[in-house]
Amino acid sequence: MNIKKHIPNLITLLNLFCGCIALVFVSKLDFEMAFYFVCLGIFLDFFDGFFARLFKVSSPLGLQLDSLADMVTSGVVPGYVMFMLLVGDNDPFSPQGMVAFLGFIVTLGSCYRLANFNIDTRQTDSFIGLPTPANALFILSMPLILSTYESGFIHQLLSNQWVLLGITIISAYILNAEIPLFSLKIKKFNFKDNALQIIFLLLSLLLLIFFSFLGVALIIIFYVLLSVAMNTIQKK
Repeated sequence: MNIKKHIPNLITLLNLFCGCIALVFVSKLDFEMAFYFVCLGIFLDFFDGFFARLFKVSSPLGLQLDSLADMVTSGVVPGYVMFMLLVGDNDPFSPQGMVAFLGFIVTLGSCYRLANFNIDTRQTDSFIGLPTPANALFILSMPLILSTYESGFIHQLLSNQWVLLGITIISAYILNAEIPLFSLKIKKFNFKDNALQIIFLLLSLLLLIFFSFLGVALIIIFYVLLSVAMNTIQKK
């Protein structure tokens, strides 16, 4: 029995397990613990592919498992978080509360993105559209930003139902938009070939240090805008 071939799939299932735990924490309105378990799931999601390549045991089963696990951790969880933000103190089955179900558009967009990713041969070294883990981190940072900024412009903005619905729609669009995003992979250990990635990672670290959970959202926005800017420059 080749144990090595099962290690990547086990790591993938642990990613799924983290997503399940995150869902429980969201139901308890413990968004911080949900955020940390999604982060752990994303961390495991990186290493399942790493070990599959290391042990040379990549398989179609592993590819499908990976997408199914991501569907929960980076698809269902952020959709549920958006639902909880939209529903607030309302009865979800009241006329006002039923709007909150539109938060699951995030989940639908994530599902389409993951299915399309499996058959899109253009996304081997870089991404087209925002990856679901990045989108999940953006959505899960929102309730934590709200709890950090209990008053002021940022709190009012993220407390507005129309703003949240707008973020939901934009989120689903960005996941599947034909927008090339630069790769964060560092293939050669020198600054010249990885200047963009290194500068981005250093700025991201500074944003996390100074802005905490708000920094997470700013990093994702910065990543998309920088990619769009780089695409525009390259076209010219």
